[in-house]
Amino acid sequence: MRILLASPRGFCAGVNMAIDCLDECVKRFGPNIYVYHEIVHNRYVVDRFTRIGVKFVDHPDDVPVGSILLYSAHGVSPEIRKAARERKLQTIDATCPLVTKVHLEAIKYARDGYNIILIGHEGHDEVIGTMGEAPESITLVETPEDVDQLPFGPDAKLAYLTQTTLSVEEAATVIRRLEERYPGIEHPAKEDICYATTNRQDAIKALIGQVDLLLVLGSQNSSNSRRLQEIGVTTGKAAYLIDGKAELRPEWFEGVNSVLVTAGASAPEVVVEEVLEHLRQTYGATVEDAITREEHVTFPLPKELRVLQAAGA
Repeated sequence: MRILLASPRGFCAGVNMAIDCLDECVKRFGPNIYVYHEIVHNRYVVDRFTRIGVKFVDHPDDVPVGSILLYSAHGVSPEIRKAARERKLQTIDATCPLVTKVHLEAIKYARDGYNIILIGHEGHDEVIGTMGEAPESITLVETPEDVDQLPFGPDAKLAYLTQTTLSVEEAATVIRRLEERYPGIEHPAKEDICYATTNRQDAIKALIGQVDLLLVLGSQNSSNSRRLQEIGVTTGKAAYLIDGKAELRPEWFEGVNSVLVTAGASAPEVVVEEVLEHLRQTYGATVEDAITREEHVTFPLPKELRVLQAAGA
């Protein structure tokens, strides 16, 4: 069996920063700290921190007064920040800077009197946080059909934003429908879908034609990982989204000579290596690196931690 190992894959700069942030917090304050929702959408990562005592919560009210609360990479709404202040929590913000960019755009457009159309998936942590910045000004859409149901007139003062982890193609179809219906709609100068999401999708599109099967390492609640699996499905190839080697099934590989392996932006490299080793041992697989683009983006730790580092705390 021939394995094409896609690159870029796995952790993006925002995920790296968020995980490094939580590791640093554990190192400085001990494991008795809290995280609002999952630090990133990956079961392996969340389980690792849970085992050492980190607690993941769904609301600041679940955190003891005065404790440390870390905001996840997906961002939070002003309502959550207010609730944390009321409980006198020491907060550390590990929101991905690219998500923060979307929040700031939402605030600006709302302040300038725009109705904002947010393209994204209902219930996703990032979408909830963004909509919380200006709930009276934001309407969520997911499909071109949703655009057709919008109540705004053709001359309404509108702007659109997107969730950072969408399928590039799916977002483009919604944007086209928006611009057809509302030719004057505004949008940010730089698109909101993040570089890592785009790069990982582009890698699959470039490589999928060379293989029989696609394996995506990532969790089911990871939006960017699910989009990678969907690309494989839309090309007619078998495509599976798995957390690790325990989910592999022998029947997937019957008659399969070549496999493309990648990982979502929140999936650690260790789970990729475990899958590759399983394929080597079970099928005598050989692995070829397939590099479509190089990434050199990094984000600094949150300012709260940088201040402590500078003070030698």
